[in-house]
Amino acid sequence: MWEQRSFQNDHDGKGTLFLVPTPIGNLDDMTFRALEVLKKADILAAEDTRHTMKLCSHFDIHAPLVSYHEHNKKTSGAKLIAELEDGKTIALVTDAGTPGISDPGADLAASCIAREITVVPLPGANAAITGLIASGLSTDHFLFYGFLPRAKKERGQALESLRQFPYSTIFYESPFRVKDTLKDLSEAFGNRRISLSRELTKRYETFIRGSIDEVIEFLNKGEMPKGEFCLIIEGNSKSEERSEDLWWSALSIQEHVDYYVREQQITVKDAIKQTAADRALPKREIYRIYHQIES
Repeated sequence: MWEQRSFQNDHDGKGTLFLVPTPIGNLDDMTFRALEVLKKADILAAEDTRHTMKLCSHFDIHAPLVSYHEHNKKTSGAKLIAELEDGKTIALVTDAGTPGISDPGADLAASCIAREITVVPLPGANAAITGLIASGLSTDHFLFYGFLPRAKKERGQALESLRQFPYSTIFYESPFRVKDTLKDLSEAFGNRRISLSRELTKRYETFIRGSIDEVIEFLNKGEMPKGEFCLIIEGNSKSEERSEDLWWSALSIQEHVDYYVREQQITVKDAIKQTAADRALPKREIYRIYHQIES
């Protein structure tokens, strides 16, 4: 148990880690507070120092730059922790957007919290939320998934686990894989509504909205656009069916799994996977209940 009071004590001589969002395209989206933090920081930790150097040059920021990214996060992270424990103020940025979302910034924040080093998040730019609010799809509830696995088997398993999710789901994808991802989404989810956005906040900001099949046809007709995509796909409306209308509603989870093992002659592992898909529950939860493992 630890209560962090971000601005009300000296933090026992320890420094502070600031999580600082940077623009996802338009530099005018930089906040006054973010600029103040970056200019006052003892150290600026960046995913790509060359990229961040351009930002620093534009806004006249002169804090010392160090690299912190997926491939050096253990060694660089340990050095940053040592600096924080020595009382330094560190501002962490990613290439664009909010650090800690689909990047190793989350690991550094977790390490700081484990050592009771103050972590202060700043609000700011984020591609997922920016794309979602202009998607035309439901924003009442949503899931941010990020990048799907690249390997076909793992990708298929991930999509299967999301197939019955009833809320809008957000993915990131590169322009080189977006067509294949759309095909996989069509196979797993059917022809649902989807919104693709790219170059958000920039001059060539583009939204492509329609059904999955319509978007696939549109992309196949023209030159593949550049820039990372943000995909928002609508949830499974069939998940709103009353459970009593489903064939397995009277079965316990054990009976549900055993049905597949007995009737389809598949392994318990595959039966658990199918039961989880039917019930729109995590496989680990079905596994725990079936094998009577206490949580």
